[in-house]
Amino acid sequence: MQDSGDHGWGKHPFEILPPAAWTCPVVFNSPHSGRLYQRAFLETSRLDALALRRSEDCYVDELFASVTQLGAPLLRANFPRAFIDVNREPYELDPRMFQEALPGFANTTSVRVAGGLGTIPRIVSEGEEIYRVPLGLKEAMERIETLYRPYHRTLTRLLSEVHGKFGSVVLVDCHSMPSSAVCLQSSATGRKADIVIGDRHGAACAYEITAHLESLFADQGFCVLQNKPYAGGFITQNYGSPNSGYHALQIEVNRGLYVDERTLEKSSDFGLITQCIREIMKRFLPAVEHLLQPQRIAAE
Repeated sequence: MQDSGDHGWGKHPFEILPPAAWTCPVVFNSPHSGRLYQRAFLETSRLDALALRRSEDCYVDELFASVTQLGAPLLRANFPRAFIDVNREPYELDPRMFQEALPGFANTTSVRVAGGLGTIPRIVSEGEEIYRVPLGLKEAMERIETLYRPYHRTLTRLLSEVHGKFGSVVLVDCHSMPSSAVCLQSSATGRKADIVIGDRHGAACAYEITAHLESLFADQGFCVLQNKPYAGGFITQNYGSPNSGYHALQIEVNRGLYVDERTLEKSSDFGLITQCIREIMKRFLPAVEHLLQPQRIAAE
């Protein structure tokens, strides 16, 4: 179930981790946890490998890997987000990055492009410029054609397959967020958020599904916020269509819970957080099909 060819990566640039048996209408996706850095990319960057890795959703694929034992597949990127970001439109490109003029169909004015975090990122999450010199436009288009488009074709195919099997599907897009983000503080408790669940303010996923997942995290002692400050990116927006039986939500996990954010090494609590997520998903996945029943009836 992988896209054919490794495109020179030495291994597949992304892969599906399949369950032994699909027992629930849920697909998990980890688009930003890739940590396979090609030598050629490192040589074009003015940053060292550790600085580039600060854009990663470090080890998020491992945090959620247990879902494959619970009946759901997990799609994960092996290529790094700093190289190409599949949680963007295909052509959100910054004209300042390239030697040539961009084609007219490129989106050069989005907020993400302005912030340096377009489809081909200009900066890492710490705000440092990635490249020594401007890129050729051919390089950008090659990344989009050989990585971005195959990734989305694979995700689309996987969601369609699960939708066909169960009549509806929930996409859970898995991410992490820096603990330093001051805007993450909960006004109700004064605590910084451990988890942010985004569903595009209800436009991408049925309320019952989002609310149930929030309650399960809260029951495990996590401080949970909805849609603030992360309501879901391009993937949540693009694939979430509840009226068609496609639901999508995004989970952001506070990296400070499980990683030393200075060294990006796993902390002593990594195993504990992984086990907590497993317990939450062990309760969430069997409930999803029941939660989807009213949505199916309404659609009919």
